[in-house]
Amino acid sequence: MAIFNLGSVNIDHFYTLPHLPAPGETLSATGHTLGLGGKGMNQSVAAAKAGASVFHIGAIGKRDAWVRDKVQSYGVDCKFLRMVEQDTGHAVIYVDAEGENTIVLESGANMQQDSEFVVNAIDQAAASDTLLIQNETNLQAFAATFAIVKGMRVIYSAAPFSIKAVTDLVPDVSMLVMNSVEAAQLCSEMGVTLDKIPAPQVMVTLGAKGAMWRSNETGEVIEVSSPAVHPVDTTAAGDTYIGYVAAGLDLGMPIKAAMEWAVQAAALKVTRHGTADAIPTADEVKSFRAA
Repeated sequence: MAIFNLGSVNIDHFYTLPHLPAPGETLSATGHTLGLGGKGMNQSVAAAKAGASVFHIGAIGKRDAWVRDKVQSYGVDCKFLRMVEQDTGHAVIYVDAEGENTIVLESGANMQQDSEFVVNAIDQAAASDTLLIQNETNLQAFAATFAIVKGMRVIYSAAPFSIKAVTDLVPDVSMLVMNSVEAAQLCSEMGVTLDKIPAPQVMVTLGAKGAMWRSNETGEVIEVSSPAVHPVDTTAAGDTYIGYVAAGLDLGMPIKAAMEWAVQAAALKVTRHGTADAIPTADEVKSFRAA
């Protein structure tokens, strides 16, 4: 079994600040680092570090071969990572003294996905495999339709939130994943409650409180709590969680066990600065759980 991820790849610029800037305010950063990120890549790296076989489908600028090398160093297969003329996507991330963040994205090459290339990549997957998608690339609805016809599990992160993207994708997803704010937005826009969302499974991440999953086919609900930690950077916590859930399911875990594993991984992640580079490995999560 394997995970195929049509996902964004970003070069992340982190600025640590005493507090997030108010409108019109100029602040001096207390630090700056460069890292690897993007919701898609974060999820790929998390799933690979968890022990799954991961193939990332995406695009980066031709000048950024180092990005491919970095991704491969984390165990992600990059044979479906195209090099294009457009610059690699990037993000400017402000992190305050409490670990909260504000992010500005420039999509760049992430919106240069090629339909024939995407189909050829997914066509190499098996029905037992998983497709991950998010809202930071183009062609995600196209990819989901093709994957669901193949019989694949399709896990869709509805972020950054877009009601149009969700309504386009929901008919072809196995599991819809949102945070609590996105879930409230979706329910408000659609005029429904979670149990009426037209997706077989819905998962809501709840930050420090943990996560909730429900089957809209059977009505079963599972809730897991997160261990208490002192966060220094909450960036990519949700992506870490989703990557670990996807890996757990791909490795044959029941949904509850995958969720419990994932909240531990996300909790450990927020004690570290950074995005993909800071996501913990399965061995690190095991040590953290045993502590």
